[in-house]
Amino acid sequence: MDCKEEIDLSAPGPSVIERYFTRWYKADVKGQACEDHCILQHSNRLCVLTLAETHPILQDGRTIKNINYKISNGCSRLNNKVAGKSKRGGQFLTEFAPVCRITCTDETEYTIYSCMRGRLLEVNEDILINTSLLLKKPSTDGYIAVILPKFEESKLVGENLLSREDFEAVVSKRAADVQAQPS
Repeated sequence: MDCKEEIDLSAPGPSVIERYFTRWYKADVKGQACEDHCILQHSNRLCVLTLAETHPILQDGRTIKNINYKISNGCSRLNNKVAGKSKRGGQFLTEFAPVCRITCTDETEYTIYSCMRGRLLEVNEDILINTSLLLKKPSTDGYIAVILPKFEESKLVGENLLSREDFEAVVSKRAADVQAQPS
């Protein structure tokens, strides 16, 4: 057997996200143009809620003034307490349950929704202390929350969401529509 094919060992391999997670997208959440969310689903059913790279918060050099996990007077995602192997006690989220509100320094406020059904396992308190994590590393250290869908629903997470290819088609159509508008 002759093995003369060269392998470039200096080339970077796929990232952890690319390797172990499936990306799902929700475009124009609740009818708000370009307010796109991303769900990273791991093979173990855990889902990580992040902002899609096209979200207005991540565009135009915006800066974040405040991130608030308090949804109403009676509901704060920071009070979420999960215990045990079966993750009892986590707040149950529906598809359009608000997870947090993000206010930018220009006073624009964005509500981030769960985009899926499941138990809230944790919120990322690190982004409360260091808001730049959300801007610089939205898919990793700047994630918003971790959600666990019910076992029987875990294979259906992507049913109401867009695949990466479908999302890229939506973004391309948006760009084409903007180009087609008279200036």
